[in-house]
Amino acid sequence: MIVGTTSHQSEQTDDQLVAIVARGDGRALGALFDRHHRGVYRFISRLCGADSGDVDDLVQNTFVRVSDAAGRFSAHSSVRSWIFAIASHVAHDHIRAEIRRRKQVRSTDLQPPIVPERPDQGFEGREALARFRVALEDLSHDLRVVYVLCELEDTLGKDAALALGIPEGTLWRRLHEARQILRHAMREPSDTKREASNDRR
Repeated sequence: MIVGTTSHQSEQTDDQLVAIVARGDGRALGALFDRHHRGVYRFISRLCGADSGDVDDLVQNTFVRVSDAAGRFSAHSSVRSWIFAIASHVAHDHIRAEIRRRKQVRSTDLQPPIVPERPDQGFEGREALARFRVALEDLSHDLRVVYVLCELEDTLGKDAALALGIPEGTLWRRLHEARQILRHAMREPSDTKREASNDRR
């Protein structure tokens, strides 16, 4: 259970709060929640495109796991990146469960619910936003996590790599691959046809 915070806890650093959470202090967990739940909500929403009710549950689940994992926090990355790494695992579990559910829905000839749109900055027009959303959700989980962390959440590459437990080279390779896939997906259909026509000449 996540409880309220005190003024003293609001003055402590994230690292200090994690250490206190590791001792079972619910108020310290509440302080971490107050500081980071909005970012975690945005991060999970971008990762899995769930509706608001599901995202709220996933955020709560993330901080439950934060409480369980606090004793293993090594401080090699920032607390924010560490929490995002935990959130990525929560989102991954949700996506796998959603895939299984949709397979069951299709087997009974029912239509799955339409994923609601999210207002992301940087792309003008509903059509471009829709293409970006679909392309982002079509990325593999590993590529999507790296792209959202580094590009949409402005996490430093070194910090993201440490939080995810991967070499920096692997992170940059995944980020480069994700950028290429998304860049191709965001091209206008006419651009793709023009390139194909040029290739045939």
